[in-house]
Amino acid sequence: MRSKVTVVGAGNVGASCAQLLAQRDYADVVLVDIIEGMPQGKSLDLRQAGPIRYYDTNIMGTNNYADTADSDVVVITSGVPRKPGMSRDDLVLTNMKIVQSVTEQIVKYSPKCILVMVANPLDAMAHLALHVSKFPRNRVMGMSGILDTARFRAFIAMELGCSVEDVSALILGGHGDQMVPITRLAAVGGVPLSELMPKEKIDAIAKRTVNGGAEIVALLKTGSAFYAPGAGATLIVDSIVLDKKRILPCSSYLDGEYGIKGTFVGVPVKLGKNGIEKIIEVKLTAEESAALQKSANAVMDLVKIMKI
Repeated sequence: MRSKVTVVGAGNVGASCAQLLAQRDYADVVLVDIIEGMPQGKSLDLRQAGPIRYYDTNIMGTNNYADTADSDVVVITSGVPRKPGMSRDDLVLTNMKIVQSVTEQIVKYSPKCILVMVANPLDAMAHLALHVSKFPRNRVMGMSGILDTARFRAFIAMELGCSVEDVSALILGGHGDQMVPITRLAAVGGVPLSELMPKEKIDAIAKRTVNGGAEIVALLKTGSAFYAPGAGATLIVDSIVLDKKRILPCSSYLDGEYGIKGTFVGVPVKLGKNGIEKIIEVKLTAEESAALQKSANAVMDLVKIMKI
C-alpha cells in the first residue's frame, strides 16, 4: 500500500512541495486549503503533468480535512507569508490561530501521523503543534535547519565555483536572526572551509545565510521564498516515508540535549519511519553553546507570547 502525505496550504510553498512529492511517485498526495477551487485546480494541473514527467501519483485537492484521513505524514505550510520589513517573529500571533486550527483538524483525522512544520515563525509553530496535538516529540518537527543549511551550502558553492554536492555544513538554533552557523565544521570535498577562503569571507557568507530569507523577501516585494522551503520539506518526507535514516538538521523539541530543555531548536537528527529516531549531539565550543542557548531563549520568548 502506498503511503499518504498531506500538504496543508496550497500556496507557493505547499504547491512546490506537492509537485516534488508527486514526482517522487512513492505516495498519494492530498493538497488541502481553505480557498475553494485553489487546491483542486493545482492538484489537477499536477495530475496532468504526470504523463510528461512520468509519474502516476494520485493527487487530490480539497477543502475538506476528512479527505486527509489516515495520512502518514502531514506538512503544514499554511500561514501568512512575510512582507518586506517584517521578521518571522512578527507573524507569531497571526499564524498561531491558523496553525492551531490546522493541527486540531489533522489530529482529528490522522492521529498517528508525523507532523512537519514549515509555517513561520517555525520553531514556535512547531512548539504549538506539539502542544495542540499532544503527540510524542519524535512525531513533530520543523523543516528550518535543512533550509538554512542549504542556503549556507549554496552561498559557499557560489563563492568557490564548485558543486553544491561537495559542500557540507551545519547550522543550529532557531529559524531566525539568532541561528548559529557552525562555520568550523563546514567543508568542501572533505577539505575544511577555513583552508579554502579567509575568515572574513566565511563570516560574510554566514551573515548572508542568516539574512537569506529576508534577502528573498526584499527582492520579491510580495511573498517570500518557496522553492527551497518546499524542497526542504520534501527531503524530510523522503527520509520518513522511505525510512532512509538521513541525518538532517531539523527543528526538534529538546529535553536536556545541548543543555536546553523545553523548546524547539534546530539540531541534527536521524529521520526514519518513526520520525525523529535520534537527536545527534555535536560537541560545541563554549562560544557556540552560548549562541545556541541565546537562540533557544529567543524561541522561548515567542512561545511565551502565545501563552501555551
